[in-house]
Amino acid sequence: MVGPRGFEHENIAPVDLQRLEVCEKRIGYRFRDPNHLIQALTHSSLKTIDNPCNERMEFLGDSVLGMVMTEFLFNFFPDRPEGELTQIKSAVVSTNTLAEESQRLGLDEAYAVGKGVTSRRKLPNSLMANVFEAVIAAIYLDSGIEEAKEFIIRNLYHQVLAVNQKEHSVNYKSILQQHLQRDDGSTPNYRVVSETGPDHAKEFVVQAMLKREVLGTGQGNTKKEAEQVAARVSLEQLGIDPAD
Repeated sequence: MVGPRGFEHENIAPVDLQRLEVCEKRIGYRFRDPNHLIQALTHSSLKTIDNPCNERMEFLGDSVLGMVMTEFLFNFFPDRPEGELTQIKSAVVSTNTLAEESQRLGLDEAYAVGKGVTSRRKLPNSLMANVFEAVIAAIYLDSGIEEAKEFIIRNLYHQVLAVNQKEHSVNYKSILQQHLQRDDGSTPNYRVVSETGPDHAKEFVVQAMLKREVLGTGQGNTKKEAEQVAARVSLEQLGIDPAD
């Protein structure tokens, strides 16, 4: 949302003002106090007494992002267990994902960094993710949690859908079986530990077993779903990346 400016620009250089206005258009938010955005877009390499950098804003923005995304996923996926919600959240707020969104919004072009940093052809993902979080904090300080929430969901909603689709498209049981058979010829099996709830809202708890050893435990509304979760947890416990 674009709010009223209501701010004098005498202390902002014309070149900076132009940079800020371009950035505001790209992120879809106009600041009441542009100094919030200036600080969010200032790297520590340019930090001075009169020109603070965005490190404190990164700290704040990270917390706001975590809270907003946790609440959103909790409401958006009412039937998902805590473990699955954590997995989705971790992927959506990862450094690579935030850097991708930061790049899409053109924050790299608005980011003020020192010459030593700009000598690189492309800013590192860590810096791009940090500036995304700093912009979240700037919006939060400028207008409060609702505007920050709107910015976060608007820009990360499609990432939530992408991660969710990927989770469902990966056959973790098959990947686990391939790895175990390749290592020692063993094949995992799955044991239903509990089955609770009425017929229309069952919840299964399943363990992935290798001989008598429990590799991982999963929950789901069907046996197949619980088995997939158990296989994914098993892969994590074994330190196996499903993408390998």
